[in-house]
Amino acid sequence: MKLRLLHKVAVALLVLSLYEVAEGTKKPAKTTYIIHMDKSNMPTTFADHLEWYDSSLKSVSDRADMLYTYNNALHGFSARLTAKEAELLGKQPGILSVMPEERYELHTTRTPEFLGLEKSEALYPESNLASDVIVGVLDTGVWPELKSYDDTGLGPVPSTWKGSCEVGKNFNSSSCNKKLIGARFFSKGYEAAFGPIDESTESKSPRDDDGHGTHTSTTVAGSAVPEASLFGFASGIARGMATRARVAAYKVCWLGGCFGSDIMAAMDKAVEDGVNVMSMSIGGGTSDYYRDTISIGAFNAMAQGILVSCSAGNGGPSSKSVGNVAPWITTVGAGTLDRDFPAYVTLGNGKNYRGASLYSGKSLSGPIPLVFAGNASNSSSGELCFSGSLVANKVAGKIVVCDRGGNSRAQKGVVVKNAGGVGMILTNTEYYGEELVADAHLLPSAAVGQKAGIEIKKYIFSDPSPTATIASGGTEVDVQPSPVVASFSSRGPNPLNPQILKPDLIAPGVNILAGWTGALGPTGLDSDKRHVNFNIISGTSMSCPHVSGLAARLKAAHWEWSPAAIRSALMTTAYTKYKNGETIEDVATGSSSTPFDYGAGHVDPMAALDPGLVYDTTVDDYLRFLCALNYTSDLIKRSTNREFTCDSSKKYNVEDLNYPSFAVPMETASSKTGGVGASSTVKYTRTLTNVGSPGTYKVSVSSQIPSVKILVEPESLTFNTMGEKESYTVTFIAGSMPSGTTSFASLKWSDGKHSVGSPIAISWT
Repeated sequence: MKLRLLHKVAVALLVLSLYEVAEGTKKPAKTTYIIHMDKSNMPTTFADHLEWYDSSLKSVSDRADMLYTYNNALHGFSARLTAKEAELLGKQPGILSVMPEERYELHTTRTPEFLGLEKSEALYPESNLASDVIVGVLDTGVWPELKSYDDTGLGPVPSTWKGSCEVGKNFNSSSCNKKLIGARFFSKGYEAAFGPIDESTESKSPRDDDGHGTHTSTTVAGSAVPEASLFGFASGIARGMATRARVAAYKVCWLGGCFGSDIMAAMDKAVEDGVNVMSMSIGGGTSDYYRDTISIGAFNAMAQGILVSCSAGNGGPSSKSVGNVAPWITTVGAGTLDRDFPAYVTLGNGKNYRGASLYSGKSLSGPIPLVFAGNASNSSSGELCFSGSLVANKVAGKIVVCDRGGNSRAQKGVVVKNAGGVGMILTNTEYYGEELVADAHLLPSAAVGQKAGIEIKKYIFSDPSPTATIASGGTEVDVQPSPVVASFSSRGPNPLNPQILKPDLIAPGVNILAGWTGALGPTGLDSDKRHVNFNIISGTSMSCPHVSGLAARLKAAHWEWSPAAIRSALMTTAYTKYKNGETIEDVATGSSSTPFDYGAGHVDPMAALDPGLVYDTTVDDYLRFLCALNYTSDLIKRSTNREFTCDSSKKYNVEDLNYPSFAVPMETASSKTGGVGASSTVKYTRTLTNVGSPGTYKVSVSSQIPSVKILVEPESLTFNTMGEKESYTVTFIAGSMPSGTTSFASLKWSDGKHSVGSPIAISWT
């Protein structure tokens, strides 16, 4: 999130806190709650559900008004209540839950070619059905004037579309067209928390004043725009993953954040409007499914045939940092492209270091005096280059070395510039390792990895008059190895249900070029007055819409496929190795990545078009999964809006959810009654559906885990007709290993033409 946003959030929270303290003696503070109603149990005394909702609310508060009513993603409403009122409401009959609103955060020219779409259009054409696919993007809105939303060549809006183009500040009905077919905004939850939107700084309309939503929606389905670039970087034809798909924008995030009541209202409306794919580069903490707004809304969208794609989060490289882990959500991590934006640092001792930058001005020829920020500050954390932390007479006319972290990378450059510095070298700390993220800095800059940073600092500390120069290397393509897993990409194991591997897969998410708002410069800083049509930014927010767009293409090619089938096709055809046979690298460690980092692997859209077999998953499968988690009928209804009672005579197993990957948590010796040397045995059952030609598939297991025996029964499956299903069982017999040990393998079914792969992640807890 940009510094400007963080500052506004901090100010708003401070004002809100002071207000509530001042008012505390007069009346209890109110917060927003989402009230989930048991629609099927409405008393017969009410004519309709709205009357029932209103009566229930008025019974605990005469002054409370409903913010939203929900009919599709949830049955119920949201309202501002005191804690006491919420408690009383929760005790009424017909109320499933009264949930405090959660707050969520926001988590291309080269990518089509990198993914193999450009050279394979003849094999993977966007058919007439492609223009019938509608992708709903829940984000910060849209900048409709961009050429990326040009509707030339598109036919009439699909007849299935029931949405609208909402009018608001700087946005009217003509802002939509046959590409951007709908746009809505949802602000009641935000305004209930922070007060009216300041329309001098942001538009109370679908217009995107932040840039994030425009970037994600044009990545999903932007029309082809020739000669696109950011200041000459990444020049080429910018296009989304599904250029003929339609876009519907739902603005749910404001400069103060994204609020659960607004998100639920947007998901509810998107289902009603008729979207086919829902893309959400938004996330929060990991909550139980019945407490998570996004999870609840996603289940009901999935149940109506809508694939929901979400970002995994930017909490990497820490383990168990992955979010949006519900098994009915497609969870996307981030990898790099084969494209870099190099910048070169040359020290006075003659040593050269390669970094990255999107600074487009003149290079710094030299030599120019070099200083470490920690030695030019009166602050105890001066190395981080916080605002006002640098001493002007110590940095004036010099290149300043700043450590990454604590504030935005571009903001550090502004701090250096304001103090009189002429350039910046941004050095990674151990947390960021060798990951290089390019930024459109406002002064000559280069971001370098941890190793280079250490050497540069050694030079500064050892030379009485250190100097350096910074030069841009422009755009470089065919960079290898690629992809590598981004350091920031959130990792498994799944913190909620370790038997479900998350993230599901990775896609390009580093230095991605896509459309941008006209309201902000490319850094998002108030001091950045530059205006661009395209920007290059990074995050799992960027990888998620890649998968959303690819899912839209698969939907067009296989309209009958369920959301689970589409996700399965993307996962089982993903790749985990380079052409030389080496495993995809993790930039955070410099060594091989694992399924906890990349899930099933890096998306391969051409292979996904014809996967051969898929792991399909029904609504009932997910309900049985919740039974295996010992959810009561009440918790299941709260999680899914479904009436379902677990059969007490049946044994439900989490391991039997028909998922395209295997996560296998094992017990350690100390936690087993058998003691040291005892083994654990776990069985997973899966069912494959034929979506290709008839044939016999044989299984192979790639494993170098001496402590685990993996048995698959049967070892071959024969499919004679389209849609035929066959099941198999995988038995894992594991010996004793210390807690925290992890091992990995893979399982593959092949008929000689198709390869249906699944990752296996085994961990001892």
